[in-house]
Amino acid sequence: MDVDGLYFGDNLDVLRDHIPDGSVDLVYLDPPFNSKATYGILFKEPDGTPSQAQITAFDDTWHWTEEAQRTFDEIVRTAPADVVEMMRAFIHFVGRNDMMAYLTMMCIRLVELRRVLKDTGSIYLHCDPTASHYLKIVMDTIFGKNNFRNEITWKRKTGQIETKNRFANITDIILFFSKSDSNIYNPQFNFEAAGYTEYIDKFFKYTDEKGRRYRIADLSNPAPRPNLMYEYKGYKPPKKGWAISKEKMEQFEREGRLHFPKSKEGRIQRRRFLDELKGKPVQNLWDDIEMISSHSAERLGYPTQKPLALLERIINASSNEGDIVLDPFCGCGTATIAAEKLKRRWIGIDITHLSINLIKFRLKDAFGLEPKKDYTIIGEPEALSGARELAKLNRYQFQWWALSLINARPYGDKKKGADTGIDGYLYFSDEKDEYKKAVVQVKSGTIGVKDIRDLGHVIDREDSDIGIFITLEQPTRPMITEAAGKGFYSSKYWNKEYPKIQILTIEELLSGKQPNIPAKLPSHKKAERAETTKQHELLE
Repeated sequence: MDVDGLYFGDNLDVLRDHIPDGSVDLVYLDPPFNSKATYGILFKEPDGTPSQAQITAFDDTWHWTEEAQRTFDEIVRTAPADVVEMMRAFIHFVGRNDMMAYLTMMCIRLVELRRVLKDTGSIYLHCDPTASHYLKIVMDTIFGKNNFRNEITWKRKTGQIETKNRFANITDIILFFSKSDSNIYNPQFNFEAAGYTEYIDKFFKYTDEKGRRYRIADLSNPAPRPNLMYEYKGYKPPKKGWAISKEKMEQFEREGRLHFPKSKEGRIQRRRFLDELKGKPVQNLWDDIEMISSHSAERLGYPTQKPLALLERIINASSNEGDIVLDPFCGCGTATIAAEKLKRRWIGIDITHLSINLIKFRLKDAFGLEPKKDYTIIGEPEALSGARELAKLNRYQFQWWALSLINARPYGDKKKGADTGIDGYLYFSDEKDEYKKAVVQVKSGTIGVKDIRDLGHVIDREDSDIGIFITLEQPTRPMITEAAGKGFYSSKYWNKEYPKIQILTIEELLSGKQPNIPAKLPSHKKAERAETTKQHELLE
């Protein structure tokens, strides 16, 4: 198992092939909600304005297909008896439809996630009302109803939202289960909770000799305690006795924790100091963490991105430094970033190279981490043979992966529109505050001189400065000649000429070659810098 690693692939396969039994301390998953929505990544231009290019990240609509039926049959053959009976009941009640396909997909993965959890481990499943009631039954069955810890309600939106015939939906559900009753749990506190400032102002109205603010608290026992009916410094005990022993009372006095009334008829009370206050205990209603706004520096443009503060709370509550955090639907990697920041080890899994690439950029921007050096990536091609296999498997995934090799940004959604001849953009800066772009084409099949001519037309049409042609196959001599005939882009700032059309093979890119262009700009929005002192070790 590679800890501090990103895995590209189906999380069911990755869990079975790479993650051992009882090896993970905390699982957080934010799976597609079966809300019949298509989610896209909306990139921004270098000047910060929204781009017209939206890439479909995933479609979360599930359908009952042969694959869903095969997965259901596998559950019946291999899952524990109570899980089988639960799913059989569901299929009779729910039917063979989109919802049942979603529950089947989730069930078989939750069985694996329970397997990889340590006995002290916990799992947090983030969902919405579309399927939360079904998912809770699934988790009750797989993890045991006695291991249900909380149904956390996260208020993700504020303000009034008008709806036609129902109340506005402004919350998500987070189902919190553990594998046993010995799960790690660290209580969380919040100084920013609503009404907390008023509470402090109202009750912390005393100041001691050193200027420390405090409130007073009762030291009497709620039940009769004859053994605690002692007099202290001339002050008589309460009717039912003190709450602490005489030795503890003396300790409190030495530490300045006793509040003595002026009259001996009064009662000694305990000082609770403001500077020792942890904050208001966090309960199962989380209304203090707002959804990331469209203008937030934290927002990266990824669909369903969750606030870093939300993941930090979960990780702090159910793990300790050095523990392993697993996110099997890691998306833009917020759980990974939070785990790295909080000095945990982490494993992220996603089925799209768009996500894996975005997390790579985010880890570099936030912590300066480099793949292979500071963490591993499993499932990405490392040789030409692997690239060919990826191209056969899914040409869109191959295209996104190839673009990542030169830090280019994907363009357009080929699944939904006509081919524009542009697969990506690579922005560069040639003058102060002036951004230019190179258009990028990626080819995984047969190529010829016509492809270079077509790229030349795209460059002219888009008024672009440079065109980059990435190919899985070796270019022919006529292609090289055609590219050279397009001439050069001249940079006055750098006093240098750059080939107008550049042909790069996958083999060359895997060997470290990069496009010959002026200073590149990041293809994704730069993530905020974060700090951690965690030491990286790749563990097998």
